[in-house]
Amino acid sequence: MDPWSVLKISFLVSVALGIAGVVMVAVLWTVLSGMNVFSTISDFFVQVTSGEAGGPSFDLMDYFGFGRVVSLAAVLGVLNVFLLTALATLTAFLYNICAALVGGAQVTLSDE
Repeated sequence: MDPWSVLKISFLVSVALGIAGVVMVAVLWTVLSGMNVFSTISDFFVQVTSGEAGGPSFDLMDYFGFGRVVSLAAVLGVLNVFLLTALATLTAFLYNICAALVGGAQVTLSDE
């Protein structure tokens, strides 16, 4: 395996997976928001903490707003691009070393 080819292909696949991950998180957040899941959870926490005198009100959207969630998904996607590209290239180097030491597997194809 050529490590340079593995680097290029793994980079492209990682970028595609990162974009797909951000789109998936955005769609999932939109669906959950449309089903009022966040408001239901926020109302539940307000009911649970309502026994505290003068306690601050809890708003789930302060922590899980659309912009914050999609930004976190984008940051994790960029981190995954670097990690997956580096690991795939390192794996190609290790494979080449092992194949050189062991001799690799010989595959012969025949026409019948």
